[in-house]
Amino acid sequence: MITLTFPDGAKREIEQGLSAAQVAAGISKSLEKKAVAAVVNGTLVDLNDPITADATLQIVTRDDARALELIRHDCAHSRHRNVRRQAHAPGH
Repeated sequence: MITLTFPDGAKREIEQGLSAAQVAAGISKSLEKKAVAAVVNGTLVDLNDPITADATLQIVTRDDARALELIRHDCAHSRHRNVRRQAHAPGH
């Protein structure tokens, strides 16, 4: 078991290797649906990355200013992939 510490100082013990997405789901369904990323020990990480040691954890929701930055970044990658795919499609 490892211990997570949340921004409000609350602590929760979880199985080593669970993801922030799994932690969010264990807290509430609404948090699970709103979550877009996590901050583990001060570093922004993917929701599905495993948490392997005691850590501070903040769930980043779509209402958080950092979420807009992440969404823009993901959209830019998607747009780039689509442009490359179209450029390599037959007939182009």
